[in-house]
Amino acid sequence: MNISKAFRGRAATAVSLTAVLALGATACGDDGSSSGTEGSGKGEITFWDNNGGPRTAVWTEIIKDFEKKNPDIKVKYVPIPIADVQSKYDTAIAGGGLPDVGGVGTAFLAGMVSQEALEPVNDRLEKSSLKGKLVDNMVESVRAAAGRGDDVYAVPTSANNGALWYRTDLFKAAGLDAPSTWPKFYEAADKLTDAKNNKFGYTIRGGAGSIAQALDAIYGQTGITDFWDGDTTTLNDPKNVEALEKYAALFKKTTPAADVNNDFTKMVAQWDTGTIGMLSHNLGSYQDHLKALGEGKFAGIPAPIGEGGTRVQVSNPVDGLGLFRTSKNKTAAWKFIEFAASHESNSKWNESAGAIPANTEAAKDPWISEAEPTELAAKALTDGSTKIVDLPYYLPDWNNISKADNEPDFQKLLLGKITAKAFLDKVAGELNAAQKEWKELGNG
Repeated sequence: MNISKAFRGRAATAVSLTAVLALGATACGDDGSSSGTEGSGKGEITFWDNNGGPRTAVWTEIIKDFEKKNPDIKVKYVPIPIADVQSKYDTAIAGGGLPDVGGVGTAFLAGMVSQEALEPVNDRLEKSSLKGKLVDNMVESVRAAAGRGDDVYAVPTSANNGALWYRTDLFKAAGLDAPSTWPKFYEAADKLTDAKNNKFGYTIRGGAGSIAQALDAIYGQTGITDFWDGDTTTLNDPKNVEALEKYAALFKKTTPAADVNNDFTKMVAQWDTGTIGMLSHNLGSYQDHLKALGEGKFAGIPAPIGEGGTRVQVSNPVDGLGLFRTSKNKTAAWKFIEFAASHESNSKWNESAGAIPANTEAAKDPWISEAEPTELAAKALTDGSTKIVDLPYYLPDWNNISKADNEPDFQKLLLGKITAKAFLDKVAGELNAAQKEWKELGNG
């Protein structure tokens, strides 16, 4: 594992998943002004789960295993809903209460690093049992996303990938092929819709997280593979505008009207009722679908292939664990991170989540091939057939621009109150300004 490569700017910021499977304070804390201490390596540490609820059960099991192996350390588990995690961290950084360890994804890593909340872990990794056992591309991703040169501010635990989930039974009954291309996707969305009987071909994400899904759809259709053309984003390229117009036009025509407010939880729950043909979501919802629909009624495939014969998708964030600078017991906190990223724990977590392990030993475990959607996603990302559009996670403003700041406007787009061009022009303008500011600060 090489964690001392020179910073290469935006090209390495998002995870390069094309090689992934070659194998993401004290208990009371303070405001980030303290450098903390190594501590005794015993006592209580606080851990914030950045996807509390869906991942609570597996983390509870991992914590139980850790405490059995380390009886002198107790882990206080705090589940944070994924929609609240960034604001929760920002509030704690400003006013106190940071944990010792927390789940940190590359999508908001740069903002936390810029606030000096996290401890670099380069030296700890070099001296730990994890040395040489983490996927290089994931390590490189978290390093580059932080924007601090060689410093690594999180230990990667997993990478996810988008999937197009579809009802195999409904497709068979309608005489449809799998939605493996964008033309087949649109054909199925139309043919499977019977709005009068509350049956729809697709469910579109209109609430929190909507923009990331839309980006996947527009770049996937156009085949544009670079997010930047020089220092100007390709987001509002005329081809992307046309693709977004077509995608947004699905709303209320082949999707439920309630989609305008649906985040991933509501969208997944709605699809699992069994009356909708297709759903775009990551591999993490596999277990939900299996429980709700049962085997043989659904399948998950990688993003559809464009008309040019190439599959293009945007990069997915790498998830990881961060050591907080304010911790008064960094020794114990690091032990927990090292244990959570080890072979057995990392495999257990990723199998539960349906994600791709960061631990290279865990990535070889049998469950990878037993979970067909994960296996298909891994194959698509390693056989050279998929082109990745690297999103600029390194920009401190990225998370706000791509989420809360513009999600209300995406809803206006779905409702026909603004045009696709106006929407993309606004977001592109903000991204260009953020890129310029980032470079003026000596980055890139």
